[in-house]
Amino acid sequence: MSARVDNTDVKARLFALYDELITHDGYAEMRVEIRLLKRGQKEIIIHCGKQYRFVVDCPGVPEAAINEETMV
Repeated sequence: MSARVDNTDVKARLFALYDELITHDGYAEMRVEIRLLKRGQKEIIIHCGKQYRFVVDCPGVPEAAINEETMV
């Protein structure tokens, strides 16, 4: 389930996961997906053993991009 958070919360989780992976004794993998949602929001999914999902408000997303996605 997604949680609406601030961008700094997502960065904090990324940094914490990176610190865990770098100290892990063995192979590690991390992947980040960013999806454009309706109403000027983005969903950030961090894959790192399990998924961490966040919904972030992005006021810089142009209205045309939001309308374009809903028409597709």
